[in-house]
Amino acid sequence: MGVELIHHTATANGVRVHYVEAGEGEPVLLLHGWGQTWHEWSRIIPALAKSFRVIAPDLRGLGDSARPKTGYDKKTVATDIHHLLHHLGVGRAHVVGHDFGVAVAFALAHQWPEQVRSLVMMEMMLPGFGGEMAFNITRTGGRWHMVFHARCELAEMLVAGKERDYLSWFFKTFAYDPEAITPADLEVYTRAYAAPGAMGASFEYYRTLFDDEEQFKIWGQTKLKVPILALGGAVNMGDRVFQMMQKLGETVSGGSVERAGHWIPEERPDWLIEHLPAFFATAP
Repeated sequence: MGVELIHHTATANGVRVHYVEAGEGEPVLLLHGWGQTWHEWSRIIPALAKSFRVIAPDLRGLGDSARPKTGYDKKTVATDIHHLLHHLGVGRAHVVGHDFGVAVAFALAHQWPEQVRSLVMMEMMLPGFGGEMAFNITRTGGRWHMVFHARCELAEMLVAGKERDYLSWFFKTFAYDPEAITPADLEVYTRAYAAPGAMGASFEYYRTLFDDEEQFKIWGQTKLKVPILALGGAVNMGDRVFQMMQKLGETVSGGSVERAGHWIPEERPDWLIEHLPAFFATAP
């Protein structure tokens, strides 16, 4: 019999949050990134749920969670997650973040360190510690979409009606295996981001990065004490996430995941299924 994934909603920090839960045991919290929803973890949840209580929310504004007009700085989004864990009776959890989920996990660990048992950080350079360089567009560097998404509502106006093609470009361009995110996966993400107000809410995650940078620089003066596994896809960020987190944490392992680009949970679920439980076991 397969593992049952149960869908719930809860009010957390005044926001309706949709989340998926499966399994029993030590809690594992999975935080997704841009262009995606909780669904990005669907290939690893069944395996993890055999030994852990897995909780995978849609971040505010994304997926089937509510879309408030404000509150997309990562300090506030982490507050949503803190309240969700409290609602679920979770005292401590292993926290796994991908893309913007990394920034939310970082904010959670600094605000409520007692709630985080270990941290896994995948494929994001935090603003203030290298991530801000993506806004510097040159012949050889920078990410055009960071600037495009961070500007005014023209971004969502131009993408409207083209969500499937737009998301597909990112999934293929930043992948090692451009077929890793399947047509069925793409339909899930297209439905989520084509919903009224969804793409605009997603861009708010970029528009608040300058506020995040100010806050993260303050937090970054104190090293995180929890065990940290920092990962980058070999053909995208490589060892850079590991090198960044070595400056921000006391006990950091990780490096580069072979045969992976940005979308590690979908490109290398086998790697995560093998390595995450062993890493979780190192946490006190």
